[in-house]
Amino acid sequence: MSAADAIGIGVAQFAPTADTDANLASIAQLTAAASARGARLVVFPEYSSYFVDPFDASLAENAQEADGAFVNALTALAAQHDVHIVAGLLEKAHDPARVRNAVVAVNGSGLLSTYRKLHLYDAFGQRESDWVEPGEITVPETFDLDGLRFGLMTCYDLRFPEVARRLVDAGADVFVVPAEWVRGPLKEHHWRTLLHARAIENTVFVAAADHPPPLGVGCSMIVDPQGVELAAVGTATDVAVAHLDPSAVQRVRRVNPSLRLRRFGVVPRED
Repeated sequence: MSAADAIGIGVAQFAPTADTDANLASIAQLTAAASARGARLVVFPEYSSYFVDPFDASLAENAQEADGAFVNALTALAAQHDVHIVAGLLEKAHDPARVRNAVVAVNGSGLLSTYRKLHLYDAFGQRESDWVEPGEITVPETFDLDGLRFGLMTCYDLRFPEVARRLVDAGADVFVVPAEWVRGPLKEHHWRTLLHARAIENTVFVAAADHPPPLGVGCSMIVDPQGVELAAVGTATDVAVAHLDPSAVQRVRRVNPSLRLRRFGVVPRED
């Protein structure tokens, strides 16, 4: 791989707050840092536009449309630095008392893709569905950049391999995973294991951005199609950049044709 062929991907780790302007200031700083290190895409965590713990009625009060001020600000940043940006958006829902946990992908021209979280975090003593409306099952959300196709999923979706299979069937070469992976017993182990597993079993790159401690586990990372960590952040507010070889996916799939050899597909459940 020549330097000209490499595609810089950054995962930006920060702790969103209940102040959208402050969140955008952090996003601007980390985008500039990632761009200076050669990133063409910068991935930010889940709930990047607004976050409060525990959840309360302020979520709905601070939700925006997918073409609202937050996404417009991301678009302006993408144009300024000539990058693509993926970030979590607190989006207005059909139910005015709830929100949608969305992920948006933008470039300098505007919105490219919007994904609404399918699997809500009703686990480990939490109930995201009390406050969040689940996304509808639609075609997988992807976008293309520099010869690679990027597929969107969010946090708890990582525990459902069917989501990843649908993305790879839609041609994804890279899974993009904004998250707020809550800390707890074995949770960092689960996070690392699942990111590596989704990369290995689908022979794709995975780029995942989390909140840092004390709420998240941190450990934002980029993993290659053989499960090797290319770059990672520990527990700090920071950005890690890896330069991906676009030919790596097909090269790995020639040696490990597991997708071609599988005998089962993925279909939605009716209930």
